[in-house]
Amino acid sequence: MSRSVDALDSAFPVAASIALDLIRHPEVSAQWSRPSALPHLSVGGLACHLGRQAIRAAELLPTPSDLPVLESADNHYERAAWVTEGTPDAASVAASNDEEDAARGPADLHASSAAALKEAGDLLGRGAARDVVPIPWQGWALRRADFLLTRQLEIVVHSDDLAVSVGVPTPEFPAEVFDPVRDLLVRLAVRRHGQSALIGALSRSERARDISAF
Repeated sequence: MSRSVDALDSAFPVAASIALDLIRHPEVSAQWSRPSALPHLSVGGLACHLGRQAIRAAELLPTPSDLPVLESADNHYERAAWVTEGTPDAASVAASNDEEDAARGPADLHASSAAALKEAGDLLGRGAARDVVPIPWQGWALRRADFLLTRQLEIVVHSDDLAVSVGVPTPEFPAEVFDPVRDLLVRLAVRRHGQSALIGALSRSERARDISAF
């Protein structure tokens, strides 16, 4: 097991804790079955997708891997097919298990996410997380810091989606959580659209273009 320490080892539990607070918000439970801001996905399904980031971490951080290791989190998004497939259709959303998980209700998600957060925090805190973490559904692995960064990106982005869906303020993440996600999104946006598009969008409202990273 790894005993090396990375800044994201301490940042990830903070991110997951903020996500858990949002998942527990009364408005999420009250609007559980209503459509979310994402196509084909209910508020409950989106909440389950958000909560699953801690669950994935708890499952995978201690898991040995013999999968090929990608160079960076950027490579993960460059190679993942879903990045270039556009907005998921109804069949793709149905295949993700988010709605199946949502059918068990908010209380089940609250319990499983809280337990996963505790387990992931314990693994990272006592140095029991692996240096290399598998992502079996993709067929490759990432170094621990890169894996945690991908989970933090999911948390930051989908926390905004969920907050917008139920009409509550989007959580504010501390710099140690938000800044690495911001920088990754900027790099991915530049790779997809080029430097000029990014510069125009951030500095020239009269010629701003879509610079979505995905």
